[in-house]
Amino acid sequence: MDVEHYLARIGYTGSREPTLETLRALHRAQLYTVPFENLDIDLGRPIALDEAAIFAKIVGRRRGGFCYELNGLFAALLRALGFRVALLAAGVYNGGKGAFGPEYDHLALRVDLDRPWLADVGFGDSFLYPLLLDTNEEQVDSGRPAPLVRPVGEGIWQDRFRIVGTVGARIMQRRDWTDEWRDQYRLSLTPRHWSEFAPMCHYHQTSPESGFTRGRICSLATPMGRVSIADSRLLVTANGVKRETPLADEAARAVALREYCGIVIYPPPAANSTPRRGENRDPRNQQSSSPRL
Repeated sequence: MDVEHYLARIGYTGSREPTLETLRALHRAQLYTVPFENLDIDLGRPIALDEAAIFAKIVGRRRGGFCYELNGLFAALLRALGFRVALLAAGVYNGGKGAFGPEYDHLALRVDLDRPWLADVGFGDSFLYPLLLDTNEEQVDSGRPAPLVRPVGEGIWQDRFRIVGTVGARIMQRRDWTDEWRDQYRLSLTPRHWSEFAPMCHYHQTSPESGFTRGRICSLATPMGRVSIADSRLLVTANGVKRETPLADEAARAVALREYCGIVIYPPPAANSTPRRGENRDPRNQQSSSPRL
């Protein structure tokens, strides 16, 4: 693990001591600089769970990735800095089916300090700072700056999370402005090896049932909210307000990827070129394990 280049990639210059403060700062820095994206799947480029290859992609070529890549490489960085890290398998909640997906559907991290913490830099719009794993209590996402509170009646709202369940499995839930607790994913607390996620990583690259083969996504947290390029839509959330702009063609989409996420991946297309796979699908109608935008 080339720690120096990784930290430069995420713009991190703070302490490297394996403390909670360092973990929180690294988690936020990664989410602000490394997008969640599935563009290699759209291009038919196989993704293997190989540290050198993923490092070259995310750090060397300044790309992003999905959970198996992002959390797998982030775990390697944390270990190189002296943190105790375990890979955890999770099943993402499918609202359409009213059930959790299979084990290894998602990869998250447990980081052991004085208490166990859940770290996850690969789930789209989620918590900005790690969450305590050993409590059922509500946890306010303190990473959300004050301008991001959402108006609810005459009050204000910040996203809240909790992790509930039994000793062997925990369910991460989110309570947003709807004031309802919504399941996000179910975690097994058994430590896993990265290679154990390979079959589901392959599934999400190839199966027509996977949300990652049904459309293109590139999404990045920002200090004011989030920006996402989802197929032919640009979604910018700032101060709790989401603005959607249609992208007329592949040229407009390439510009958005470069300007908002720093990604140059597709060759400059001709205007009004034929949409790629998934272009005409609306992710809002998909019942899949895709992350929030």
